[in-house]
Amino acid sequence: MKFIDEAKIEVIAGDGGNGVASFCREKFRPFGGPDGGDGGKGGSIWAVADRNINTLVDYRYSKLHKARDGENGRGADCYGKGADDIFLRMPVGTLVIDQNDGELVADLTEHGQQILLAKGGEGGWGNIHFKTSTNRAPRQKGEGKEGERRELRLELKVLADVGLLGMPNAGKSTFITAVSNAKPKIADYPFTTLHPNLGVVRVSAEKSFVIADIPGLIEGAADGAGLGVQFLRHLQRTGLLLHIVDLAPFEDTVDPVKEAKAIVKELKKYDEELVNKPRWLVLNKLDMVPTDERKKRVKDFIKRFGWKGPVFEISALNREGCEELIVEIYNYLAETRRIGLRSEDTSMAEEVRGIDSIDADDPRFKTMDAVESEDPRFRPID
Repeated sequence: MKFIDEAKIEVIAGDGGNGVASFCREKFRPFGGPDGGDGGKGGSIWAVADRNINTLVDYRYSKLHKARDGENGRGADCYGKGADDIFLRMPVGTLVIDQNDGELVADLTEHGQQILLAKGGEGGWGNIHFKTSTNRAPRQKGEGKEGERRELRLELKVLADVGLLGMPNAGKSTFITAVSNAKPKIADYPFTTLHPNLGVVRVSAEKSFVIADIPGLIEGAADGAGLGVQFLRHLQRTGLLLHIVDLAPFEDTVDPVKEAKAIVKELKKYDEELVNKPRWLVLNKLDMVPTDERKKRVKDFIKRFGWKGPVFEISALNREGCEELIVEIYNYLAETRRIGLRSEDTSMAEEVRGIDSIDADDPRFKTMDAVESEDPRFRPID
């Protein structure tokens, strides 16, 4: 299936039904009075996050989604039937944006999450609601309200813990195949990966994380060159970036340091926050470097690249160093989550601590004895 991560749709909620002005015409009830019912509510349109969907391809070909109108009211106190709501299933990680003003309508981050996209119109009142002691035969009726209408843009940002980035043929697809259950296409030519791939990495039976591979970046990607710029948004939700570098290029004229710097430059041009994300350097294809040259080549690369962060030396083809890398990734993610939970607990504790400092003279916190002494109902009997 072709990967689609952008789509434009139009949603139109149903209009509310009209109320009716009607009067009772039954035998033996000469003054039956008004009996016009209300109109039914128009159908609303909801977005529902579904983890079983991985792409927005359905909305590329189905652009208009319209709910039914509510039925009009009828006589004999009969209310119009409300229209059914429409639920649009979307992948987890979808952003719903209003095309007219750029407002973020929904951010679907959890399975089963429901967000209202367009509200159906309310039904109009029948004349039974206008009856008063002085107006016993009202001929007023309410018109149903129009449903909301919106033009929306859908953007999918895959939810992954770790994102892979690097030049074409750096070995990203080979790496994600070696450490996860993903099976992307692997070949000896550039731009083998044409769409993002997600893989689940299992460290043990109960320990795992999700890794995302996007098409390779080239110089000028932020300005539209190559394929990677179309999918850079998928890296914005990740907690850790792995910058994979081919340390053994086929051509001697290719400088890995220059290519690595070009990647950083494109990230900065696309989004400043991407550059500031935690990023680890992964030097790949060491199996193609002579053993006696490895240390020298790694040291030279780090020095010229000016890198001061974590560095890992691997060979994704024969999985050398991959096991140690995924263990370190899991430990880092687990520690990050623990720190996040700890900060939330601290903020809650500060709120609770503020309640502990109660002013004894505050009338809102009077003791029961004080209340009884002031309330005449609690005065002792002589």
